[in-house]
Amino acid sequence: MTTQRGLRRGDLVEVVGPSEILATLDENGAVGGLPFMPEMVQYCGQRFVVDCRADKVCDTVKYTGSLRLADTVLLGALRCNGSRHGGCQADCRLFWKEAWLRSVTESSPTTAPYRPQELNILAQHAALHVKRTGQVEGHLKERWVCQLTEMFKAGAHLSVWDPRPYLNEYANGNVTLGHCLRVSARAAIEEPMRRLGLMPIFVKGTAVRAPAYESSNLQPGDWVQVRSMEEIIATLNPKGQNRGLSFDREMVPYCGRIFRVRQRISRFIDDCQDNGRMVEMATDAVTLEGAVCSGELSQQRWFCPRRIFPYWRECWLRRVPSPAPQSDLVPEPVTSEGAAS
Repeated sequence: MTTQRGLRRGDLVEVVGPSEILATLDENGAVGGLPFMPEMVQYCGQRFVVDCRADKVCDTVKYTGSLRLADTVLLGALRCNGSRHGGCQADCRLFWKEAWLRSVTESSPTTAPYRPQELNILAQHAALHVKRTGQVEGHLKERWVCQLTEMFKAGAHLSVWDPRPYLNEYANGNVTLGHCLRVSARAAIEEPMRRLGLMPIFVKGTAVRAPAYESSNLQPGDWVQVRSMEEIIATLNPKGQNRGLSFDREMVPYCGRIFRVRQRISRFIDDCQDNGRMVEMATDAVTLEGAVCSGELSQQRWFCPRRIFPYWRECWLRRVPSPAPQSDLVPEPVTSEGAAS
């Protein structure tokens, strides 16, 4: 079996072996600027279905809009567990260069499990590149390096006004024609409005300062209901923030919905402005199962498939009893097509 190019949504692939991956990596442990991370080693020899191509992903480093990662796909619902990056809890989806994959069929012979020694060699090599010394807020410090911190360098900028990347989402098999036309039409209306300052990215609030509230001490597995838009607006300042945490337009459709708490967020790597510092959360924030960014309402970043987990303040949620099976619960993960991956 040989590595194939031009993978599309629905293709079955196998992650190649440690020695094959090592042969593709440069002196920075990367291909085309995108690092192979130690959290990915465990998947060598395993098979997954391609979820989509990374031809239009949002730029959260420089916030220029969207980027294209050449010869790169996302597999199933695979996410980084942060185990080799200081316990980062961002739960980012993993990007896979096609050089790290081979096309297979259901009838293709399965690969024997790789020896622990082989996997360890790759893991140790990848671990050499999870940190580097660089400028952090004007000071020379050791910073974390991951696929997200390097994404801007690894990607090619896409103009928000160029229709080709929008149409390519249909041409490359990422979305259906109907979905492509629906989101493209929304972008055609909202982008000029954003440019004129008529449609902000974040929801603006009415509070001068964040109102005090008693912590609910939500824990993984607890059931909550997202409060109404009116209630949430009352907790936000005119910049759309509550103690520095913004309420994104992508979070609005979840108002009134019932979810289970996924995890409490205490630390994550800050990829903004190529920072790479570990942020220690001093205030409450949780993520919710199934509540992810759809890429359908993200101005400048339309169609992004990253399905980022937004961070929720406890004051935006109310604890509720475990719902009945027919409740208005969103399963996780949810794709931009509205179907489980």
